[in-house]
Amino acid sequence: MAFLRSQSLSAVAVLLLLLIHGAHSFYLPGVAPQDFQKGDQLQVKVNKLTSTKTQLPYTYYSLPYCRPEKIQDSAENLGEVLRGDRIENSLYVFKMREPQMCNVVCKLKLDAKTAKEFKEKINDEYRVNMILDNLPLVVPIKRTDQEDSYFYQLGYHVGLKGLYSGVKEEKFFIHNHLAFTVKFHKDAVTESARIVGFEVKPFSIKHEYDGKWDEKTRLTTCDPHAKHTVVNSNTPQEVEENKEIIFTYDVDFQESEVKWASRWDAYLLMNDDQIHWFSIVNSLMIVLFLSGMVAMIMLRTLYRDISKYNELETQEEAQEETGWKLVHGDVFRPPNNSDLLCVYVGTGVQFFGMILVTMIFAVLGFLSPSNRGGLMTAMLLLWVFMGIFAGYASTRLYKMFKGTEWKKMALRTAVVFPGIVSAVFSVLNTLIWGEKSSGAVPFGTMFALIFLWFGISVPLVFVGSYVGFKKPAIENPVKTNKIPRQIPEQAWYMNPVFSVLIGGILPFGAVFIELFFILTSIWLNQFYYIFGFLFLVFIILIITCAEITIVLCYFQLCSEDYLWWWRSYLTSGSSALYLFLYATFYFFTKLEITKLVSAILYFGYMLIASYAFFVVTGTIGFYACFWFTRLIYSSVKID
Repeated sequence: MAFLRSQSLSAVAVLLLLLIHGAHSFYLPGVAPQDFQKGDQLQVKVNKLTSTKTQLPYTYYSLPYCRPEKIQDSAENLGEVLRGDRIENSLYVFKMREPQMCNVVCKLKLDAKTAKEFKEKINDEYRVNMILDNLPLVVPIKRTDQEDSYFYQLGYHVGLKGLYSGVKEEKFFIHNHLAFTVKFHKDAVTESARIVGFEVKPFSIKHEYDGKWDEKTRLTTCDPHAKHTVVNSNTPQEVEENKEIIFTYDVDFQESEVKWASRWDAYLLMNDDQIHWFSIVNSLMIVLFLSGMVAMIMLRTLYRDISKYNELETQEEAQEETGWKLVHGDVFRPPNNSDLLCVYVGTGVQFFGMILVTMIFAVLGFLSPSNRGGLMTAMLLLWVFMGIFAGYASTRLYKMFKGTEWKKMALRTAVVFPGIVSAVFSVLNTLIWGEKSSGAVPFGTMFALIFLWFGISVPLVFVGSYVGFKKPAIENPVKTNKIPRQIPEQAWYMNPVFSVLIGGILPFGAVFIELFFILTSIWLNQFYYIFGFLFLVFIILIITCAEITIVLCYFQLCSEDYLWWWRSYLTSGSSALYLFLYATFYFFTKLEITKLVSAILYFGYMLIASYAFFVVTGTIGFYACFWFTRLIYSSVKID
């Protein structure tokens, strides 16, 4: 626990340095506002196609949309590449505060292959994502429960399915006319404006024209000169072989009272904050219940036990010891597979440090939603640099268990968890490659990840291990007997499997409501930016894991069972099992995934997430129990 405190202090120190460094400028790098004068060119960029049914992103130009002469990729950060973002230029070009109507982008004639591609994407409910001035394109949808209130969906559907009246065969229709709305906030003094909103209403319309098609051809279905605009999809454009599709767009500009600094508020608007508060109250109830039990054990039972043990004077009384003091000669005996325990404790410390610092950055607003991929990039880099603490924690424990080969311990700490995750990730990435999805990690990015692991993380683990091994070994408060004591037969409720499974319920109960929103943001392509709530839930999770482990550890020691090392780790770590079961429940009740590959991806990624959750919660429980046992056995006189 002392180590965790020192780690927290170091995280705060790094945070203060960053705050001091950034105090001279208000805006974070890459998210500074851009001013536009009337007539300035606005370049719309296109991003990936996404579907909640397949979870497989594709590049925009994987469909035969209108292409510029040269497609240029925008530079993406590590997090964006891992998310499957592929940001490219497009033929959609506006002029600031100059509305346009019925602009023709291009005309396509579908063949059998392109028609099939469009139909597949429409059937899988793919959405097109675009970006203007770093704002994602959204479709405003009016709320039924509130007047003049909208919620926003990221991107518009490629198309839709429908039936002609009197016909039973289902047809596919493409959204080929886009009515854009660019909202701006104007400076009264300089007349410059900043973009604060980017919305679209997609339509499907079968465009018509007279005569032969050329660049100057005027459409009869959308003509700004005749003031004939597209306002509905009553004559939709069907997707069939040999059909002509004409892509068009309108753009309108609306002045807004919303300032640039608040432009993300509409995207991140939280209309279900009552549920989050309910989640916090629910978790606090669990914490209060456990805190009461811990307080009762610490203040009443333990105080009475310690006073009684310290008053034993005669040899006969000493021989009649019962309860947790009876196992003082075995309680600090190294467990089976102690090396593996050291590895997992070190990895848990690494994860804990990464999550804690990421949370602090997010709560203070450093991880802006406009910096796509910023959260994932920050977590990866923090994981790498927290390797020094992983090495330190695992080797300190290893030395306490009388270990001498610290280099082997450092190597295991550096490769066991990342190695298992990399193996699963490689299998999943191969499946994504097979689907030709942009979500597949390119070789260049894979090389960068391997470099971060072996070039930075592994050496840092060795540095931490070296420092930890040079420190004096942790001294146990009582001596360990040479011959292990026989453990008496335990009651059914003290069975290791039963108590471990019971121990994971309350930590999971403290987080499961917030977990729903996290899963929704990941798998249903929605924003999650309520890190204040999440940070509170994380603090509650730490307290819950610590307290449930202490309570069950005390009951275990009172039953004269001294094999607490692994059980303390597994007690709170078993909450990961419930997380995975909940993820399975979420899959069957909330998602509409039909493809086998997509289902394998979902369960593969959730398995990795559950594994990580196991490591974090297990480490919290272990350190809580480690502190507790050292505290109680250092408080009694041992003859």
